Amino acid sequence: MQSTATHRTGQQDSCVAGSKPARALSSREAQIMAMIAAGHTNGQIAASLVLTEKTVKNHVNRLYAKLGAGSRADAIARWTTGAAGPA
Repeated sequence: MQSTATHRTGQQDSCVAGSKPARALSSREAQIMAMIAAGHTNGQIAASLVLTEKTVKNHVNRLYAKLGAGSRADAIARWTTGAAGPA
């Protein structure tokens, strides 16, 4: 079962029932995670999404924290297998 939370900014997070909302990825984070998994660099992601590289780095650091990952490869593995949580 999936639920959705809406932030005051109007952005929505979806999460699987029973999971902690803090672990749910926002739509932007999921978009960035998909680009990371496709092999894009932070610079390429920034250019593609019209963001600064610093903003992308902030998103990546938040993704690592939410997924309990210590590296890009670890984040990709956890995201693709659904094994989010403390490393």
